[in-house]
Amino acid sequence: MRFALSDEQRAFSRALDALLTDAGVPDAARRWADGDPAPGRDLWRQLAGLGVTALCMPDAHGGLDAAPADAVVAFEAIGRHAVPGPYVESAVLAPVLLAAVRDEASLEGMADGSIIVTAAAPPMAPLALDAHAADRVLLVDGTALHSARTGDARASVDRSRLLFEASSGEELGSVEPGQVARALDAAVLACSAQLLGAGERVLADSVEYAGSRRQFGRAIGEYQAIKHALADIRVALDFARPLVYGAAVSLGAGSPDASRDVSAAKAAVSAAAYRASRTALQTHGAIGYTEEFDLGLWITKIRALVSAWGTAGFHRSRVLAAITAASPAPASLA
Repeated sequence: MRFALSDEQRAFSRALDALLTDAGVPDAARRWADGDPAPGRDLWRQLAGLGVTALCMPDAHGGLDAAPADAVVAFEAIGRHAVPGPYVESAVLAPVLLAAVRDEASLEGMADGSIIVTAAAPPMAPLALDAHAADRVLLVDGTALHSARTGDARASVDRSRLLFEASSGEELGSVEPGQVARALDAAVLACSAQLLGAGERVLADSVEYAGSRRQFGRAIGEYQAIKHALADIRVALDFARPLVYGAAVSLGAGSPDASRDVSAAKAAVSAAAYRASRTALQTHGAIGYTEEFDLGLWITKIRALVSAWGTAGFHRSRVLAAITAASPAPASLA
């Protein structure tokens, strides 16, 4: 199967990169982490103008009803630029759930970017991300959807991700189990795309730095230890990418194996991006440890996203369960 992007998807990716490159995202991320969401909300409105917040929204509510692969393109760009905010929750998870309970007003506001929604969906996502900056907080309790009351905040390794305890408030309605499963799989896929984008970014920065930093009269990228480490990351990301886009195709087609494919993508890209972040830190040396250097924004975000929307262990166990359930029982030796 060929996973090449269409001309429209490549143009969408270029437009997102152009916007985010000029938007001062690192400064917005730091201010978001310091409790000032204003630049991040302005960035949210700009991305809404390109249709990011409407991608997964039904067209009946002002959305684009786009394919999961289109969402992957957007979230890869969001990860590549370390954009802060609950984009997975508001642009991917909540549209499916709120459409199921017919919350028309919220859906239209989410599509145009005027309403930011976050959600907790235990056990996969037990805490609500960035509830302090959201207009609505939801709680998914099995098949029941509630408005949520937020409790204590918990710090993340990524300072631009503030996590809040959530408890049940008003019940908004019941969602079909299949819709809940699809919404959660779409959220996992979006998180995987962010990891893919972040991994690509730290690899690109590391290659650039290795080519310019000189030691003992040579660029450090000429030394085999660094050259091979960076090449290994290139291979790992290249193996993870088709799993992410393959999962998007599977999810979009309504395949019965979609959950398995999404979990395989999350497990693979988590390992690749985390390895990329460790190698980037080693390649940059001492400056990589400083808070002022932008590389740290991606390193901490990758570390947080690796365990967001299900740990690698959880997703590997889901893949194993799917494989063993599909395998025929071994023949008896008796």
